[in-house]
This record gives sequence, structure tokens and C-alpha cells, in this order.
Amino acid sequence: MRNTIKFIKFFVVMLVAISCGQMSWAKKVRIGLSMDTLKEERWQRDRDYFVKKVEVLGGEVLVQAANGNDALQVSQAENLLTQGIDVLVVVPHNGVAAASIVRAAHKAGKKVIAYDRMIENADVDLYLSFDNREVGRMQARYALKKQPKGNYLVIGGAPTDHNAKLFREGNMEILRAAEKHGDIKIVADPWAREWLASEALKHTENALTRYKNNIQVVIAPNDGTAGGVISALKQQKLASKVLVTGQDADLAACQRIVEGTQSMTVYKPIKELAEEAATAAVMLAKNKAPTGVTSKINNGRKDVPAILLKPTLVDKSNIESTIIKDGYHARKDVYKNVKM
Repeated sequence: MRNTIKFIKFFVVMLVAISCGQMSWAKKVRIGLSMDTLKEERWQRDRDYFVKKVEVLGGEVLVQAANGNDALQVSQAENLLTQGIDVLVVVPHNGVAAASIVRAAHKAGKKVIAYDRMIENADVDLYLSFDNREVGRMQARYALKKQPKGNYLVIGGAPTDHNAKLFREGNMEILRAAEKHGDIKIVADPWAREWLASEALKHTENALTRYKNNIQVVIAPNDGTAGGVISALKQQKLASKVLVTGQDADLAACQRIVEGTQSMTVYKPIKELAEEAATAAVMLAKNKAPTGVTSKINNGRKDVPAILLKPTLVDKSNIESTIIKDGYHARKDVYKNVKM
């Protein structure tokens, strides 16, 4: 009888511990991942690396993708919050609109990580990305080194994306000084709505028409828009004659680099970013402080703790020792259109 009473007491203690979350094995960490889109190759990689790392750490991930629809992303995030997630990771389509996601998460007692793109004017718990101002500086420095004089068309990314603003700040920090000294002329600095290649194509066509093809450099904010720029240049037989920047190391961009129509890209090891974010998310889910916080980024409301990784400039001279060596793209795929 005494042993029975002891067993019952032990059983009750165990039930209480489980209900209070004190037994770590009683509940698997569950992370919600709210993504802007999965239409682009780059974001598919982010998702896959993130999910795999969380699973290695003993957790699971619920993924939703909004395909660029703000209202849908908010609805999907709210749905994730009802499914027992511990932490919400958000890749916002619109950094301003996503502030409501943060409010909803905090109301539900869940922490929020802004992944690669900042959520503005919101009480974000952690931000992970690359040093995006430095990405813009790298593009501008490269252009000035290779083409120190001439007419520059500077295209920005989606104006709703906080990262696009950071890239532009980095660009202009370098280019305005050169313009002030009379070395270059910035002929236009439009923004490419929704990061659309068609927008970049239109802006490039307009500049070529206005300046009678007298454009020496186009600062394209990413590889997708660089593709639109190069399409416009091809129409005027200027591809490979005009320096074109990019970023993200998309396969199509890497192919253009070895072909000679795109000058450079910025390689941001997505695996490293996704795994850092996964690790941080699991730590937050366990009420632990994430390691690797290097700085703070102001989002209009607060200085958000940030983990910023280092990007790498890539052109034809080092594509073998970076992107191909890392296995990010296979050599045969990069050189697919080049006769060896």
C-alpha cells in the first residue's frame, strides 16, 4: 500500500512537471517559418537548410509561404500561432505590414525572429541577415574600381523591403563621394517594384533612350533585376560592354558572369544564415539567449539585437574558389553555356 502511494505521488509529480514544461523531452520544439515566397531558387534553399538544422536539433518546422501577398502572410502567421509553435521566424514581404505579425505573436507570448529582412517599427526579438549596407558598398566599390568614370544608373530593390533601403544606403555612401568629385554621374536612381526583372528592364530601357546608350554602369540590386538589365542591354547590343552588378549568387547570374554579361554578384552563404537562424530559434524556444549577436539594428522602434554574417564579392576571377568550391553550384552547371 505504501509503495502504491509513493508511485501515485511520483506519477502526479511527473504530470505536473510535464504540464509546466519542466520535462524537456515532453514537448518537441516547434518553430513556425513564415516566408514571403518560395518562387525563387534562393528562398527554397533557405527553407531546406533551416528545416534540416532544426530537425537535427530535435525540433520541427511548420512552413507557410505567401507568394508576395501581405494579407495572406499575416493570415498564415496568425494560423501558425494557433498550432503550438514556440517561436515565429518571419521573412517579411513588406517590412512595414509585417509589424502586425509581431504584435500578434507577442500577444500570444511567442518571440519573433526577422530573417534576412527587417520588420520595421516593431518589437522584434532578433534579426539575422548579412551586412546589407556592406553589400551595397561592395557593389559600388567594385563598379568604381572597374569603371571609375562615366554615367551610372542605380536601381534599387523593392521599396517595401528594408534590405533594399540598406543596399541603397551602401551604394550611395560610396557613389555620392565619387559623383561629388566629378568622376561619375548618377543619371537616375529608380526603384524596382517587387524586385521584378521587368521593372529593371524598363528602367534600363528608359535610361538608354534618354542618354542615347551612353551608360557605363548599372547598379542592379540583385541577380533577378540584373537579368532584366541585361535583357535591355542585349536589345542595344551592349551586353558585356556595360558593367552590371548583382547579388545572391543565383545560378543564372553565375552563368552570366562566366559568359561575360554580368560583372559580379555578392555571395551570401545561405546555409550558414539558415543554420544560424535555426540554432537561434531553438535557443529562444528553450528560453536561452542566442549566441553570436554582433550588433544592433534600429528598425524605427528599437535597436534590435542582430546577428550579421559576412558577404563575399564574386566575379569571374574567384567564382571557382568560392561558389563552386563551396558546392553552392556545380561547375558543370555554372559553365553550362560556355565552351571549355
